[in-house]
Amino acid sequence: MATNTLSPNSGAFLSGLPRRLVSESLLTEDQAQKLQEKARKDHLQFVTLAVESKLVPPDRLAQIAGTEFGSPILDLSALDLSQLGLKEVSEKLMRTHHALPLFRRQKKLYVAISDPTNLQALDEFRFATGLTIEGIVVEDDKLTKAIDNAASAIQSASLGSGDVDLENLEVEGGDDDKKADEKNAEDEDAPIIRYVNKVLMDAINRGASDIHFEPYEKKYRVRYRMDGELKEIANPPVQMGGRLAARLKVMSRLDLAERRVPQDGRIKLKLSANKSIDFRVSTCPTLWGEKIVMRILDASSAMLGIEALGYEPLQKDLYLKALAKPQGMILVTGPTGSGKTVSLYTGLNILNTEDANISTAEDPCEINLPGINQVNVNVKQGLTFAAALKAFLRQDPDVIMVGEIRDLETAEIAIKAAQTGHLVLSTLHTNDAPQTLTRLLNMGVPAYNVASTVSLIIAQRLARKLCKICKKPDTSVPREELIREGFEEAVVDAPGFTIYKAIGCDQCNDGYKGRTGIYQVMPVTDAISRIIMENGNAIDIADQARKEGVFDLRQSALKKVRDGAIDLTEANRVTTD
Repeated sequence: MATNTLSPNSGAFLSGLPRRLVSESLLTEDQAQKLQEKARKDHLQFVTLAVESKLVPPDRLAQIAGTEFGSPILDLSALDLSQLGLKEVSEKLMRTHHALPLFRRQKKLYVAISDPTNLQALDEFRFATGLTIEGIVVEDDKLTKAIDNAASAIQSASLGSGDVDLENLEVEGGDDDKKADEKNAEDEDAPIIRYVNKVLMDAINRGASDIHFEPYEKKYRVRYRMDGELKEIANPPVQMGGRLAARLKVMSRLDLAERRVPQDGRIKLKLSANKSIDFRVSTCPTLWGEKIVMRILDASSAMLGIEALGYEPLQKDLYLKALAKPQGMILVTGPTGSGKTVSLYTGLNILNTEDANISTAEDPCEINLPGINQVNVNVKQGLTFAAALKAFLRQDPDVIMVGEIRDLETAEIAIKAAQTGHLVLSTLHTNDAPQTLTRLLNMGVPAYNVASTVSLIIAQRLARKLCKICKKPDTSVPREELIREGFEEAVVDAPGFTIYKAIGCDQCNDGYKGRTGIYQVMPVTDAISRIIMENGNAIDIADQARKEGVFDLRQSALKKVRDGAIDLTEANRVTTD
C-alpha cells in the first residue's frame, strides 16, 4: 500500500489528480511525480500512464478523477457501443485526443474521456462538430478498447461510402496494375489498404487461426476461424471483392492476371522489431470470384512448451521418452486442423539443440524455427517428400521430420532412415492410433519393418476449452445418460463429481476460450509388435493397447470433461463412443 503522507513541498510539484491519488494511498509521492513528469515530457495523458504502469486500478482511477473534478462517471461496458454517434467525428480525432463520442442530445454531444483535465480534446471536438461538448469520465482501458472497435466500424463503413473514389484503387492485371497498387500502398489512407490491414490485425488480436474472404453473387463476407469455429465478422460491399482479392494477391506475390487456377503464396506481417506473423495464402476460383483463405502461422505456438498442449502426465512422459530415443519413428495422426503440426514442432523445439542436425520436408513449411533446416516440397520441380528424404540422408542428419507420409516410396525411405540411427517424425491421416499401423501395412510396408521401427503413435483432436470465468456446473444430464456417454459408474457416483457447461461472457466466444488437445498416445510395445507380425488388424491392436492402459480418444475427452476443461457437447463433437 502506498503511503498517503504528503511532504510540505509536494503541492509545488503535484497537480490535482496526482496529488489526490497520493492522498488516497494509491501512489507514493515519488511515483506520482515521476508519472507526472513523464506525461509532461512525452506529451501523454497522466491517466493513461498511470493505468499502463498498473499502479492504479482503472476503475478506482476513474472514480477519483470524476470526484476530483466534479465530472459524471460512466461504465462503458453498460453501453451498447454499436449505437455510438460515430458520424460526428473522425477516427483520427478520436485517437489523437483519446476520446470517444457517446451520444448526442440536440445541440450537446457527450464525449467519453479518461482524464478530466484533457480540455484540449473537448475543445477540438467542439470545433469539429460545432456542438456543445460535455465530458464523461470512463475507465482508460475500456476507453482504449472502445476506440479500437469504433475505428474498425468507421473503416468498414467507409468501404461502402460513395465518398471514396474506388476506381483509383483498381488492382488487376499485369505490370501497370502492380505499379498502381504500389502507388496506392504508399498512401496509408487508401481504404482497401487500411481495410485489409485492419482485418489481418484483428484476426491476430482475436486469436483466429484462419481468415476466409468469400465472394458470392449478392454479398461478400469475411469470416474468422476462432477456437475451431468459423464466425462471420464483416460484410464489405460485394463490388469490393475483386479489389480485396487483388490486394491480397499482391501482398502474397501471386500472379494478378491469373484468376482461373488456384495459387499459393505467403505474407509476412512485421508487428515489431522482434515479432512477425506469417500468413499462408491460398486462392481458389469460384463462380463469383476468387475465394482466398489465409492460415495464420505463429511460430510462438511451437514455443509454448509441451505442458500447454493438454497432454495428460502419462501421455507427456511417453512422448518425451520417445523423443529421447536416438532412432525410431514417431507418428502423429488426425484430421486437418487437429494440431498435428504444433505437436510435431513442439517436439522438434525440444530436440533443437546445438549438437543436433535437424531437417524437415514440408508442403509447405508452416512454422519457421531457427536452427532447423526446412525444405519446401515442390512436386512440379521434382522435389517430392521422397526426394527430400534421400537428400537428407546424405546430409548427416540426427532428426528428420516428414510433413506427411503419402505413398509407399516415402514410407520406405522414412522407415529405412529410422532403422539406420535416425529419429524420424511424421504424420498420417487416420482416425486413431491403431489404424495408423494398419495403414502403413496397407501401403505395402512389410510388417516386420513396421513392428521394429515405429516407437510411438499420437492420435489427436482439438476441443474448445470452457471459459474459466463464466462456466457453470451442468446438472441437466441424468446419471444414466452420463453412464451411456462412457463414464464409469464409480466415477459418476464419486463425491464431488461435476461436469460443466458453456454460458458465455464478454471475455470469451459463446462460453469457450482457447483450445486443448485430446490425445491417444500409444507406444508400440512388444505385445503390439507381435500382433503386427501375426497380421492382426486395428481392432486387435486397440484391444491390446486398452489392456496396457492406453486411453483412446473418447476416454481422453471424458477425462477432460471430468476435469472441467471441456463440456460434454464438445467431447461428443470431436470424439465418438
